[in-house]
This record gives sequence, C-alpha cells and structure tokens, in this order.
Amino acid sequence: MATGKTMKVGVLGAGTMGNGIAHVFAQSGFDVTLIDVSADILQKALATIEKNLNRQVKKGALDEAGRDAALKRIETATDLKGVSGAEIVIEAVPEDETLKADIFRKLDELAPKSAILASNTSSIPITRLAAHTSRPENVIGMHFMNPVPMMQLIEVVRGLATSDETADTVVKMSGDLGKTPVVVNDSPGFVSNRVLMPMINEAVYCLHEGVGSAEAIDQVMKLGMNHPLGPLALADLIGLDTCLFILEVLHNDLGEDKYRPCPLLRKHVDAGWLGRKTARGFYSYES
Repeated sequence: MATGKTMKVGVLGAGTMGNGIAHVFAQSGFDVTLIDVSADILQKALATIEKNLNRQVKKGALDEAGRDAALKRIETATDLKGVSGAEIVIEAVPEDETLKADIFRKLDELAPKSAILASNTSSIPITRLAAHTSRPENVIGMHFMNPVPMMQLIEVVRGLATSDETADTVVKMSGDLGKTPVVVNDSPGFVSNRVLMPMINEAVYCLHEGVGSAEAIDQVMKLGMNHPLGPLALADLIGLDTCLFILEVLHNDLGEDKYRPCPLLRKHVDAGWLGRKTARGFYSYES
C-alpha cells in the first residue's frame, strides 16, 4: 500500500463534512474522488470548497496557485465505482447505521482489496461497521471535526480488528493533512461525543426546565468555562438531529440513563428545527 501524499483518496458523501474532508486532502496534495448521488450535490460541494479556499487566500493562508492546484486535484463521481482506484476511502454520509452498513458492504466489493475503509462516523462503533466487510483489519474511524478545514483534531478510532499497519498509515496521513491525530479505542461515541453530548444534553435540560434562557446558558459556559461556543449554539452547528442520533446510540449501547435524550431535543427534531442547516434550532438564523 502506498503511504503519504501518493495515496489516492475516495470521499463518499459531499455534504458539510465530506466537502471539508475533500478540501483538506486536495489542499495537502492528495488526488481526491468526491462521490455523491447527484451531480447537483457535487457541484454545490465544489462551489463550497472553492469559496472556502478563496477565504484562505484572502486571509493569506494560501496563495492563488495553491488554491487552483487543490481544485484540480478533485474529481467527482455519482457512482460508487468511483472508489475503484482509491487506496483509502473515507465515508462521510449521514449518521445512519443502516445506511453506513450498506455502504461498507458495497465498498468492500468495489474498492481495491488492499484499500483502507475509514468512517467519519461520530458515534457508531467501528467494529460493527467493519463486520460488514471481509477486511475488518483495514477498517478504521477517522472522525474529523466541523468545520474540517479549521479544526485541528482527527479522532482515529481503532476497531477490535484494526491492524497496526492500518492505524499507523492513518496516523501518518493525518499528519500529512496538517492535523493532529489522537488514537482512541472503539466505544459508542468514542471520546469526543461521549464527553460532549452529555454536556449538550444537560444544557438542553436546563432550557427545558426553565433554569435559564438559551442565551444565558451559553453565556455561562462561554464566560465561566472559557468555551468558544456555548453548548446550545454548538448543538445548532452540529445539527440537532445528529445530536439526537448520537445520544440514542450512547443510551442504547451503554444502557445508562445519563445519556437519555432530553424531550425538548426530540421535540425540536420532530418540528424540523435542526439548527443552522434549517435556519432554526435553539436559535433563529433567518437573517
């Protein structure tokens, strides 16, 4: 298997996380195939990547030649067969275990047998996803943070069968992206969301029980705990549906009441108030 920047990368899913992942790989010198179900979604993703690269140019973090080279390194495809030449495939589809399991079965058939299959899942155990393939030793979690171009961390999640070679390759690659890889073992929610989601959930309970307004709760955490973003505003950024799904995984898989989602969170999701992506969550983003 090739290592470092010679590796060809497939990114499956061109949404917020997928286009950010494609962006950082292309900017770091990797050839990327970005795959999604429609040409329209892919064109919007490319437009977002170009806009974000232009922002880096304006800030002086990247020159125009670097921007143009990065854009040229990204190909698009609407068929999973686009992974046929990839040496690593990063899955970044919505946080739905049935969907991800089906994709991993298909990737196992279509990607080269030596290819690493990585998931950007924020909560689903890597061991369960790996069980849908014939290569569990090549399956690993690469949990990027949002927004991907800005955030430093990649949570590298080793499943039960993940090989040392696979983990070492992904750690090295994460460094090539200019990120900081932190290796953790497989467990629902890993480290990041096992710690973060109960905090967000408790903030929602504070709102639900009238302890404080959304603004007050977030201000306490920003000014008192030095958080750059309050937990309710952060939930809106992540997506309330995603927060609910992660809490359900934690609650179901770990079986502890401390992970039980707040009824107000469920109510917002039922209403379609999912945060920034729908212009309404715990805050309004209409303007």
